[in-house]
Amino acid sequence: WMERFIHQDFINGFLTQGFEGTEFCRKCLEYLDVKIDVKGLENLDAAIGDNTQAMNMPDNSDPVSRLAVGAVDRVRLTFASNHPLGGVDGIALLGVISERTGKPVRLLVNDFLMNIKPIASLSVPVNKMGGQSRNLPAQVRTIYESDDDILVFPAGKCSRKMNGHIQDTAWSKSFVSQSVATGRLIVPVRFFGENSKRFYRVESLREWLGIRFNIGMMLLPDELYRARHKRFRIMFGKPISPAEMDGALSPLKWAERIRDEVYRLEWGSENINE
Repeated sequence: WMERFIHQDFINGFLTQGFEGTEFCRKCLEYLDVKIDVKGLENLDAAIGDNTQAMNMPDNSDPVSRLAVGAVDRVRLTFASNHPLGGVDGIALLGVISERTGKPVRLLVNDFLMNIKPIASLSVPVNKMGGQSRNLPAQVRTIYESDDDILVFPAGKCSRKMNGHIQDTAWSKSFVSQSVATGRLIVPVRFFGENSKRFYRVESLREWLGIRFNIGMMLLPDELYRARHKRFRIMFGKPISPAEMDGALSPLKWAERIRDEVYRLEWGSENINE
């Protein structure tokens, strides 16, 4: 029964093909017959910058000035996204961002995606439980200090139904404080999608009963399977420089503001699976 519930044969049928990294992300979407539409690429391109122009700028030009003239010499990026699905959203974002930037992006993750071995080279487990928790702050800081672009889901878990809407819980401030400290631009990202009604009913019941065990994560393989043949949408917002965030507002307030900015990104009125 459990093998059928988690669709073991279907999932293993793809995993055994041996794809890894960004190629795995692209092939996984093909296997699931998932289509992705993207808007706001001009914002992503502004964050990436034009390396050709950047080569002609003085070496001491600050990153914010280089961004303003569209000539950022590979300023490091932190992509901050909502997390509505817990599976396909992470896989799709890794693929889309890597394809556009021309380099792999690292995913800070502590949920279902942490267990997908073919993207282990892209994933940075930040599970606060277990033996690695003692070294977690140092590990996270090392990633932010690296040259890699980073994708984060600041809620730390996939979205829940709250006040009649599917939305993230409160966002952690860590991605703001770490990005400011290491001079990273933050790119707000919205992923448009929802899990099944059953997922939200189970999660609501779990919270009502006060059960701490993450039952919802056990449902995510089935939610991945249910995403087959669907179309999802990704929208990139305008990048935010570290200079903008190093001011009067606290990192927590900036996290709240960026979360709000993500949910203000509107695609339009079209049917998402037309």
